Amino acid sequence: MKVFGERKRAVAALAAAGALLALAACTPGQGVPAASSPSASAAGSTSEPSTTAPPSPSAKPGTSATVGALVADFPEQLLPVMPNAKVESSSFDKTGTPATVALVGKITSPAAAVVAYYSKVLENQGFKAVPGETVGSVASKDFLRGDNETVNLAVVETAGVSTFTIGANVAAESVK
Repeated sequence: MKVFGERKRAVAALAAAGALLALAACTPGQGVPAASSPSASAAGSTSEPSTTAPPSPSAKPGTSATVGALVADFPEQLLPVMPNAKVESSSFDKTGTPATVALVGKITSPAAAVVAYYSKVLENQGFKAVPGETVGSVASKDFLRGDNETVNLAVVETAGVSTFTIGANVAAESVK
């Protein structure tokens, strides 16, 4: 049974990584703002570069993703940004059932501190931690609320910097 639980957590971690790759693929020029092209600079443009990907022709209204910031209407009450963390990317799809929310951030704190912060935040919202602390060498924690609301947190620490991915599948009323 323990092996099954580790596989399930590994699948969740891989799904989160896949979502991040898909999010990264949505940005123009691999994260380089479109306004930073030589022609835009030569024209003397003073507008701020945008890091929000343009809507996909197949994107549904109510879905959004961005790099370097929180998307509009991001449910910070559900997944707040850890103090002193830098947002790498975020996404939010409130059109599906369940609604999906994802946040990727970096912070100069140990992985254990990130896990402790989000564990407290989620437990205060009624989520229960599922047994298990890692998938391989990656700090990973799963949370469950009720029968069908889930959150997965994965943290990789390298040279004193923790990069964390937190994704949630929750009822629509949880993100209003």
